[in-house]
Amino acid sequence: MIRRLPFLLAPALMLAACTTPTTQPAGKPAPVSEKPQKPANMHEAGLDRVIGKTAAQLVALFGPADLDGREGQARKLQFVGPVCVLDTYLYPSKDGAEPVATYIDARLPSGDDIDRASCIAALSRRAAAP
Repeated sequence: MIRRLPFLLAPALMLAACTTPTTQPAGKPAPVSEKPQKPANMHEAGLDRVIGKTAAQLVALFGPADLDGREGQARKLQFVGPVCVLDTYLYPSKDGAEPVATYIDARLPSGDDIDRASCIAALSRRAAAP
């Protein structure tokens, strides 16, 4: 039985030798993407509360917008709270329906980035507070 052990392990060792390493070789930097990739599922936890919503739905969720601006057919609603600033960008669909939020950006009042879902949650609580 002990004599057969090398013969039993040989196929597994040969198969392991065929795989490619998953780490970068030392001294060689990892490739950098030119632009950040969108997540495959834009509806990350919490973002689906905003993406696809109309201006009226956003106002119902966050309260009145602190800034309401237009540029061409696009509309930007900005909601400011003590924790963060949320910019929502609404665009009309091709069939002429009411514009909906298609992109959002969030930042701290200092300008540093913050998780968008966290900002949405914080602003939602702001609207619910008396």
